[in-house]
Amino acid sequence: MSIPLILASQSKPRRDVLYAAGICPTIRVSHVDEPAALEAAAAQTGVAVDDLTVEQRVMILAEAKAQAVHRAYRDVADTAAAATGNRVIAYPLRAAEVQAEDAEIDEGADAVTADSSIDYSSDRIATTRDFSGVDMPTVTEPISNIIALQPGLTRATVGPLIIGCDSMFLMDGECYGKPHSAEVARARLRKMRGNSGELWTGHCVIDFATGRVARGASHATVHFGDFSDKDIERYIATREPLEVAGSFTLEGFGGAFIDGIEGDPHGIIGISLPLLRKLAAELGVEWTDLWNVQRGEIAPESADAAGIAMAGKDNLPPVENVHQPGDGWVDCACGRKHWGTNGASGILLARRDPATGKVTHVVMQHRAAWSAEGGTWGIPGGATADGESPIEGALRESYEEANITPEDIEVVGSYREDHGNWAYTTVFAFEKLGHSVEPKANDDESMEICWVPIADVPNRKLLTAMKTDWPRFAARLDELATAYAGK
Repeated sequence: MSIPLILASQSKPRRDVLYAAGICPTIRVSHVDEPAALEAAAAQTGVAVDDLTVEQRVMILAEAKAQAVHRAYRDVADTAAAATGNRVIAYPLRAAEVQAEDAEIDEGADAVTADSSIDYSSDRIATTRDFSGVDMPTVTEPISNIIALQPGLTRATVGPLIIGCDSMFLMDGECYGKPHSAEVARARLRKMRGNSGELWTGHCVIDFATGRVARGASHATVHFGDFSDKDIERYIATREPLEVAGSFTLEGFGGAFIDGIEGDPHGIIGISLPLLRKLAAELGVEWTDLWNVQRGEIAPESADAAGIAMAGKDNLPPVENVHQPGDGWVDCACGRKHWGTNGASGILLARRDPATGKVTHVVMQHRAAWSAEGGTWGIPGGATADGESPIEGALRESYEEANITPEDIEVVGSYREDHGNWAYTTVFAFEKLGHSVEPKANDDESMEICWVPIADVPNRKLLTAMKTDWPRFAARLDELATAYAGK
């Protein structure tokens, strides 16, 4: 299996460069306060920010981004490693009544098969199969087995590699970042025409398993053509130059205004492949060990990346959605099509009354209209990424989607519904004593994320799987609250 790579950037050009080079990264935005990071670094060296060279600036910011994502993944791994309690594994497809039902379907003319002719937006495919009332065979084991026996962050000996990048443009001794406004972009572009400058990109690579760090910078000289004021206005109207370092791109509308480049062209786009290969080698990783895309494979469209059974043109997913390792449909043995090539998982987070210890609320997600079973309520979660255990995937996804901070919760059990070639793991967790989680929708996969009173959960329009499982989940939460009273 390839070594996973995490890109601490939401830059589509950087992601596309990696994908074209055979690497599909996991995207994790760092949310670094860049001015504050520069000020802190300058203060440590006893100089002003204006005294920092462009190379120093991009290196400082690249490492700040990589370290922020490294800390976030460290929190996930630490919380997963501290998990206690039991894992219950249920095998619904082994139940006698399910096997009998499947036999009847197979004999009928309307049997479901997984092929390209199926309309996966139909209810039979888009909704999870309802196993309510089914006496499912189960196995119970210590949850620590997941950590001890399954691949994951806590057991990795190498990787994932976390990459932080930052770019700035240097011209006439002045450093340019992103202009953010049309006025700033206009002034810069007028200075740039017929002129030359240097595009610098800092790179920081961290090996999660060892904590080792490798750093470097890429730069290239860019020669601009003598474009007109009309060209500038039309270019600004595309909005492309507003959120890119230096107010120009090589791979977009701005490419026609660049007469020549001296140096690494990928560095102009914001990520230098030759430099990254060298930095990975410093950490003992062969570049080819990072390949996880087949030659000629096209990056999936956003609809596929979101894991959606499309319900019509009015329910399209956000264009920002990107394909990540582990995303993809699985033709499940249960006759449905499920999301997550490595399976999927989510967090069922409960809040307890400080006095009685009883569960009072759980965090729930009101699913976006464009998602499968859109408009229903469930728990935050998603596909397990390459190199993660189900618990780690649930913790990562629930933070990204719902702001459930892993350092503020404790994992106390799990429930895995195993279909053979696909499984979904529900991870039970409590807020730690003295800690408070403030859930919110961090992306467009949710209409709403909130604490829901435990008694109100059955009154919501629940995701099929949640509706099926809620009675046993509610009973399990009561048992766990009793077992963890005072903890």
